[in-house]
Amino acid sequence: MPANRCLPKRIILLRHGESQGNLDTSAYTTTPDYRIPITTLGLEQAQAAGERIRRVVSEDGQSPNSKVYFYVSPYERTRMTLREIGRSFSKKRIIGVREECRIREQDFGNFQVEERMKVIKETRERFGRFFFRFPEGESAADVFDRISSFMESLWRDIDMNRLNRDNTSDLNLIIISHGLTSRVFLTKWFKWTVDQFERLNNPGNCEFRVMQLGSGGEYSLAIHHTKEEMEQWGLSEEMIADQQWRASANRGDWNNECPWYFDAFFDHLPDSDSDDDDGGDGRA
Repeated sequence: MPANRCLPKRIILLRHGESQGNLDTSAYTTTPDYRIPITTLGLEQAQAAGERIRRVVSEDGQSPNSKVYFYVSPYERTRMTLREIGRSFSKKRIIGVREECRIREQDFGNFQVEERMKVIKETRERFGRFFFRFPEGESAADVFDRISSFMESLWRDIDMNRLNRDNTSDLNLIIISHGLTSRVFLTKWFKWTVDQFERLNNPGNCEFRVMQLGSGGEYSLAIHHTKEEMEQWGLSEEMIADQQWRASANRGDWNNECPWYFDAFFDHLPDSDSDDDDGGDGRA
């Protein structure tokens, strides 16, 4: 690890504002998904979200020199959301912005036939959201693979100090993408299981999740968000406890209290070799 590496203080995941497709699913029958714009309400949601994010990163004026760096999905609705959010920041506060194709929406195929998509989505609920692949499109597992690749690039940029050469100011990464993409990002980052992913609720339009750097160098949702909020997102008691642990954990430590890291894979293991039924000598 480079000695001068500057970790972002926050990584903020934000879903785009209300789109024409959110308002009327028939829009997908005539307009490609990536060209769907946001509505007038979506513009207002993005402007309001920009003000809320500005207050978060400036800590209500306590951190006036904080900087932001944006990653944005190439879809029209995310780029429109970015433009409105950008109005809340002066030019000197924005270090940079990068369009990142790997954080795009899950591919549902090309032009979508409304009645057919309704049946397909009902099938997905029975099959399971993570592994179900849309015809001519993607599964959430496919999205997981490209998000994993994006994270590798993200860490390389952080390690090489490409995002913030001014270590005197707080850096905040803001990732403007889509609901499922954000859920997959969190699943990958926090090593959640497929079953835990299936619990998660989609964020609303222009809702955001703040992963904040804790005192020991781990990122946690529990620093900015309350337990009640995380419960509403679908996090279990165990997942919330892990977020609370991460808020003060030392980077590189392993949370031995996380059942999905070990215990969930085994029905029972003896505490030591001497606890085996055969006396521990391996003889029948």
